[in-house]
Amino acid sequence: MTPAPITADAFARQTDAILASVSRVIDGKPAAVRAALVCLVAEGHLLIEDVPGVGKTMLARALAASVDATVRRIQFTPDLLPGDVTGVSVYNPVEREFEFKPGAIFAQIVIADEINRSSPKTQSALLEAMEERQVTVDGRSHALDEPFLVVATQNPLEMEGTYALPEAQRDRFMMRISMGYPDAANEALMLRQRDVVNPLDALAPVIDAAGVRGLIAWARSVHVSPAVEEYTVALARATREHPDLRLGASPRATLQLIRAAKVWAALDGREFVIPDDVASLVEPVFAHRLIAVRGAATARGRSGADTVAVTLRGIVGSVRVPLAAR
Repeated sequence: MTPAPITADAFARQTDAILASVSRVIDGKPAAVRAALVCLVAEGHLLIEDVPGVGKTMLARALAASVDATVRRIQFTPDLLPGDVTGVSVYNPVEREFEFKPGAIFAQIVIADEINRSSPKTQSALLEAMEERQVTVDGRSHALDEPFLVVATQNPLEMEGTYALPEAQRDRFMMRISMGYPDAANEALMLRQRDVVNPLDALAPVIDAAGVRGLIAWARSVHVSPAVEEYTVALARATREHPDLRLGASPRATLQLIRAAKVWAALDGREFVIPDDVASLVEPVFAHRLIAVRGAATARGRSGADTVAVTLRGIVGSVRVPLAAR
């Protein structure tokens, strides 16, 4: 039986419940919690990059615990093989044929912990799954369940024993965020509350997989006007033409920015996207896909990441914002 389409009120009620549930574990990080929910409902994937111990994996686990869906965690290590992720074909002597044994990627929410600690060959095992929501082993394709979300955590690339994610891999992630250190009050609260109990144990699912699919369907229906579409394309083109960037935003990045903006608008109770929705998401959606010109970064005494961030803010401030028709 097909569930009835949800309403705007039901969307707000259900997404508020998810945000409240995750926020019970992730104190003082509402922007990070909202970004994770946006990726889930916009059918994207989330990359969380930060130093160890600031709650990257906890955020992914809290989101998984709040959604009654299948969840698997993959600890990426240098000896992890692609078949451990996608699955392998094993010969069955009884049936006298090969049968497919699904790998850890076969879940609705997959936590890819410390993804940059595995080799590029293993990282690439995620490419087809993240883009096409299927894996191909020995010439046969196997579909993944929906919804499907990869939440990957990554330590900074300057640390030893890590491999930089290739550009094709980074482009598959809808958003990249950083958790940052908690403020003094929330860190003290964490010490009091988590000394004897794990907050994840108290979380119960507030929505099931069918409910998430309803949220996704509702978000797809959010209206995007031609003017907002043109504004989004203008932002993407500006990154490709900027002299301080040698790699701009891909067409996939433009599409994912629109998808994320739809969910962002729906979370604010609107059935249409405004330019502010797009502008608010430019940095988390575009920044990890861009590469700064090396000379431009060193000449200004900045790192490549800082140059990208400053350049994106300048682009958002310079691209003409469409005005509402009167």
